[in-house]
Amino acid sequence: MGKEIKKSTGDKALAISAFVSSAVPWIGGPVSNVLGGMVTERKIDRVKEVLTGLAEDLENFQSAVSEEYVRTEEFEDILDETLKRVARERSQEKRELYRGFLRHTVKIPSDDAYALQIQVLQTLEQVLPGHIAILRALSQPPGDPSNSMMGSPINTIQKRTDNVGREEIQELVAQTNALRLTNLTSLMVTMTGTGAEDLRHSVTKLGNELVRYLSSNGA
Repeated sequence: MGKEIKKSTGDKALAISAFVSSAVPWIGGPVSNVLGGMVTERKIDRVKEVLTGLAEDLENFQSAVSEEYVRTEEFEDILDETLKRVARERSQEKRELYRGFLRHTVKIPSDDAYALQIQVLQTLEQVLPGHIAILRALSQPPGDPSNSMMGSPINTIQKRTDNVGREEIQELVAQTNALRLTNLTSLMVTMTGTGAEDLRHSVTKLGNELVRYLSSNGA
């Protein structure tokens, strides 16, 4: 964008608010209201990372509906809840999920989505980096099935996760199933190479939403 938030010896929260307001004026007000209580430098830096990315995502985006939505109490509450989680989150990849969640919320607002958004946030808080790796592996389009006449889901996942151990994969998949991100119960079954390579059907709607949040240019 040609703009950067520079470190300040003064109020970092004010500097972030000013940056976001200059890049996307119509979202600056809610951001300023939410940032007031975040004074720890480490937490502010995490929030800065996400809000800078969000401003980049929205810089050329225009929508009267979105501009009206971000002025509502519902959006400010969602922004507040999200940035609190961002401030606590050590994983950069998970912070990217929160950035994608905010981007999606702004670009595709809904008058009756507040309860669902809170549910998604609660799910995101439980997601671990290992879960994200499983979702990425399952969401990949199939490779060349002719490379193997037979295969199994666990072999495909292991190949796509830099050979994570089989027991760890089993545990992670059990957890993503419990979080309703996946519905994969037959990890060890032997099947055709084509079936073992295409595991996209085992990712739920919620799981696919999380995968979309990880895309820096998603909707």
